[in-house]
Amino acid sequence: MKAFHEVRSYESDFMVWHSRYENIGFLAHWHKEIELIYVRSGSCRLNITDHTFVAGAGDLAVCESGVIHYSDSHGLDNSLDFIIFDTSILGPLFQNPGFTYPLVSRAELEACGLSGRLEDLIDTVSRELTEKSPFYQEIVSSSIQTFWALLKRYHPRAEMGQLPDDRRARTLLGLQELLSYLDAHYADNISLEYAAARMNFSPSHFSKTFKKLMGTNFVTYLNMVRVERAAYELRHTEKKFTDVALSCGFNNIRTFNRVFKDITGCTPSEFLALPDPDLYKRTYYNRRSEEKEYVKDGSITLVKNFQ
Repeated sequence: MKAFHEVRSYESDFMVWHSRYENIGFLAHWHKEIELIYVRSGSCRLNITDHTFVAGAGDLAVCESGVIHYSDSHGLDNSLDFIIFDTSILGPLFQNPGFTYPLVSRAELEACGLSGRLEDLIDTVSRELTEKSPFYQEIVSSSIQTFWALLKRYHPRAEMGQLPDDRRARTLLGLQELLSYLDAHYADNISLEYAAARMNFSPSHFSKTFKKLMGTNFVTYLNMVRVERAAYELRHTEKKFTDVALSCGFNNIRTFNRVFKDITGCTPSEFLALPDPDLYKRTYYNRRSEEKEYVKDGSITLVKNFQ
């Protein structure tokens, strides 16, 4: 499943992606690539690992490799640029320690002469990936490398003695492993107590930690994983609704119907009548409004944020 541990698809083996969206939010996920989020206008509420902040126009948020991040921008209008690239693009520039804080403010960018360079980077990546003229990969790579090197020069980085303690590092690793486990074993009877034990946490501490890092509680997250799979089976198999429910971890059809509608905004029958054949890829987003809008032709981790 590609929803929460995001495994991105690229047009080629050149793993760089760019897009711009308006008024969006996205659920907690992580990936091996680095993600740059530039607030072109408005503001965006972000959580990156254990840092929660509101980024304003001209700010840059940096999601380093492997960190869990999400956005809940209810009530906030924004226009955001995303550049996501594989760490191999950086070559030797990709190394620890990382940045001490994921937000690079507009004031900091301007003081370091990086605001214009960031705009140029976005324009260059967007244009070159679209036109694919000769040597576009080299141009994109060198542009990313130059900006990243300047960012490392000016934005505070952790010294070796300031690296996250082993407990925090183990927590992040344990959570990533748990998410991968849920992706593979969603059909099993997985209780909160069992998930907490896998991370060697008490249930109460696990609940608080999971909600802080993921932006949603454990049961809701697990149901999202199950519904995403159920939506796929509804589209691509001849199974009866009851069989789909049982194969995706729901004990009975009544619970399945209720949870499916809570998460997708429609019943399983209504879902099958929707015209978009790829909609199952985005069903794990909880739409609490009658109005729904999904990002097309882009990352499946980005959606219009109606709450």
